[in-house]
Amino acid sequence: MAGASAAALPQAAWRLVRAVVPALLLVGLWELAVQLWRIPPYLLPSPGRIAQELYHRHALLAAHAAVTAGEVLAGFAVGSAAGFALALGLDGWPALRRALVPWLVGSQAVPVFAVAPLLVLWFGYGLASKVAMASVITFFPVTVAALEGLRPDPDALRLMVALGASRGQILRHLKLPGAMPSVFAGLKVAASVSTIAAVIGEWVGARAGLGYLMTQANAQLRVSLVFASLVWLTGMGLALYGLVELAQRLWERRR
Repeated sequence: MAGASAAALPQAAWRLVRAVVPALLLVGLWELAVQLWRIPPYLLPSPGRIAQELYHRHALLAAHAAVTAGEVLAGFAVGSAAGFALALGLDGWPALRRALVPWLVGSQAVPVFAVAPLLVLWFGYGLASKVAMASVITFFPVTVAALEGLRPDPDALRLMVALGASRGQILRHLKLPGAMPSVFAGLKVAASVSTIAAVIGEWVGARAGLGYLMTQANAQLRVSLVFASLVWLTGMGLALYGLVELAQRLWERRR
């Protein structure tokens, strides 16, 4: 066991190096390009200037990030739960599935920016419209992934039916365990796009949040603050994705 742990440590360190080194090279080239071509900071700030903004405006950024994080987490939870519940319902009623799936697919052709003003009009400038926006955009990937995952192996299904298993037993012991990898894949996609939805809602109308801060900073040509907000949003999305990954590993370990 100790040997396996010791062998795993260099592998983890090597994966970290492979992830960090390209990022550092990119930042270095970015800094060099800004300095060589003397690009104005209102067009493209240097990484050093962005780092200064992150340090000096950390309290402001943290306050707005807390608002956006609440919107993202609430929208992710509501959209994921609703998508999973709908997938279970559609799996239980094939006729309803055939009727609704084309509408679900067609709804994705509607641009997100077209929906955001309506949600702000209906729910106001507060938290509710941003949660609704994040729920709408996370709903579809979870629904589709869960629907695909709930399709059991035909041989296993016939065996359970032959053994007299009820629909509840088939769902619990066959469909749900088989669907979880697909569900986690859908949750990862939803985690990646949930921050986008919240920020779009804040761009359309908000009183706080990183999206609101970005619009204010952009209007004042404080582009370094816009980039600093993007750093916070990237970290937020990665953290949510990491939580889903952790939940998947815990489930796999339990299985």
